[in-house]
Amino acid sequence: MREYTVILDPDVDGRGFTVTVPALPGCITQGRTKEQAIQRAREAIVLHLESLLADGESIPEDLPSAEVLKVAV
Repeated sequence: MREYTVILDPDVDGRGFTVTVPALPGCITQGRTKEQAIQRAREAIVLHLESLLADGESIPEDLPSAEVLKVAV
């Protein structure tokens, strides 16, 4: 079993979340709720990894955890 960091980006109109997986470029999905977005992220990750394997590519490890900061300007 692998773990990947996912980023849930809320829609500005409050219509859900876009999910990206930094360690897997191009692995993007959406969901109306956090729970749905996370479930769809799991599904997208599995499909992405299966595609990599089918293409003979290696499976990337998760990236080191990002630090999220707010910067006053």
